[in-house]
Amino acid sequence: MIKNVVLDMGNVLLDYNPEFVLNMFCSSEEEKRVIDKELFNGPEWKLGDRGDIKDKDRYDIVKARVPEEYHAALKNCADRWDVCMTPLEGAGEFCESVKKNGYGIYVLSNASDLFYTYFPKFKPLDFFDGVFVSSDYLMLKPDVKIYETFLDKYGLKADECLFIDDREDNVEGARKAGMNTFRFMGDYDAVISYLAAQ
Repeated sequence: MIKNVVLDMGNVLLDYNPEFVLNMFCSSEEEKRVIDKELFNGPEWKLGDRGDIKDKDRYDIVKARVPEEYHAALKNCADRWDVCMTPLEGAGEFCESVKKNGYGIYVLSNASDLFYTYFPKFKPLDFFDGVFVSSDYLMLKPDVKIYETFLDKYGLKADECLFIDDREDNVEGARKAGMNTFRFMGDYDAVISYLAAQ
């Protein structure tokens, strides 16, 4: 029996969209391509999410690999990338519905320390029964250890949790940890229907 709903954050609750950021701060397609490759898809992004570096330090590390003429745009993208982290349509109502229906509600997200700046604009942290951010624990999804650590921290049973993520690899990690899983494809009603059928 499912008693708890465990939510990824990016592209499940908030719109993580680097393209929006690149379009805002870059002036050419080549500038976008370089910054996307080195910032959003460079190794430092995962290092931030794993807590090995702070969000504020990312620019100084990445700029060594980016042409100097792109540094101003890179700095804007590195320092202000969270402008894209706006709630997905229906996300707030979905969270309210989960609580109203008596489920425990948790967040389990790969995220850097900046999470604590932008996420509370969506919902106060204490709205949730627990918020588990990867950078606080020096681990990342889809490593099974992060799900096990999350379950231990909140005293939850894996088979009583439904983990929801937009990425198949993260869903598979949760499945290996014994959790029920749902791959989110943008449809909250599908999640509610799934829960109702359990």
